Amino acid sequence: MKSHLVLALLALATVACAQKTPVKVEVKQANGRYELLRAGKPYFIKGAGGGQFPERVKAYGGNSIRTWSTEGADKTLAEANKNGLTVMLGLDVARERHGFDYNNPQAVAEQLQRLRADVLKYKDDPAVLFWGIGNELNLEYSNPKVWDAVQQIAQMIHEVDPNHPTSTVLAGLNQKEVDLIKAKCPAVDILSINTYAGLASIPQQVRTTGWTGPYVVAEWGPTGHWESPVTPWKASVEETSSQKAAVYQSRYEASVAKDKTQCLGTYVFLWSQKQERTPTWYGLFTEDGKESEVVDVMQYLWSGKWPTNRAPHLTSFLLNNQKATDNVYLQPGQSVPAAVTITDPDKDALTYRWELLPESTDLKSGGDRESRPVAISGLIPTGAKAQTTLKAPAQEGAYRLFVYAYDGQDNVATANIPFYVKGK
Repeated sequence: MKSHLVLALLALATVACAQKTPVKVEVKQANGRYELLRAGKPYFIKGAGGGQFPERVKAYGGNSIRTWSTEGADKTLAEANKNGLTVMLGLDVARERHGFDYNNPQAVAEQLQRLRADVLKYKDDPAVLFWGIGNELNLEYSNPKVWDAVQQIAQMIHEVDPNHPTSTVLAGLNQKEVDLIKAKCPAVDILSINTYAGLASIPQQVRTTGWTGPYVVAEWGPTGHWESPVTPWKASVEETSSQKAAVYQSRYEASVAKDKTQCLGTYVFLWSQKQERTPTWYGLFTEDGKESEVVDVMQYLWSGKWPTNRAPHLTSFLLNNQKATDNVYLQPGQSVPAAVTITDPDKDALTYRWELLPESTDLKSGGDRESRPVAISGLIPTGAKAQTTLKAPAQEGAYRLFVYAYDGQDNVATANIPFYVKGK
């Protein structure tokens, strides 16, 4: 009998240990200023979108990560707890541009029940900071009933989870959506905004549109591909990793650092790597996990301290003596010089990798998954260093020449130049 009692007590203890205790998070307004309070203490978000390297977020002075859905949430939340981070937990709300019909009451009700199950499953995890109801539901949409659905989801969350605020995430900020959310979504506690080149003007935009509540910048990063210079063959020109580092710092310091009344913090995009227009445009890391100069900037913005070893700095990249914005045209099979000027702040020895890709044709919107173009080999000398030659492809079309410079300390500088091979 004693052994059975011991086993029963052990089982009860295991269940008790498995039960999680939520940490209370709330938005408070005091002295004309909004604050996020976590366990009663002010909590300003120094966040990263995408949690591929949670230990690095923590090590560099960040405190939160953002997801876009509950896919993989068990692992994400476990890693967050392990590293002392919180999570803006995304709820995957269907988008009209993906074919969802917000005029269909049954579909809307089924979605609400699915999301209710998600909230019930994760609401007591101590890492949850607040809920992100959908992402960019205003992108390419026409039916304002989506905001009725957002309101229902926010109400449902407040009914089942008294410990965490609600938010919905807009692509950019304009008067129409602010007015609709103010009118239709009173249960939304925080307005979240995705912005890129416009980050510095967000505090002013918030006030101009009449949003008087708290907000979070849920994505911000380099100049977006839709905001960049475009070649005559419709290729967007990407900033170099060093140009990105400069704009991340200047835009952050001009906006978030100065808005002390409504901004609750930000999530930098993207704390990972992805193919979107190019393999290097939005990720702060390369495909092999090396860190760009932007990561140095984030460590400084989050912690006030620069890393002891800094990433390489790129000052110039030319193809056939032309810059990326010069609309480079080449002839089939033409051999032209390619030269990059990169220095390392720590005098680390640099190694180079060059890659030639056809211009991506798998182009999506709103961050949807894209496939990476297949590299073209044999047109750049093996072992090429800072100065080399490129033999233009024989086939007419659009291409990009990429260069990666590594310092041997897990840091990298990246850049690419789009060019077009004219037919004979």
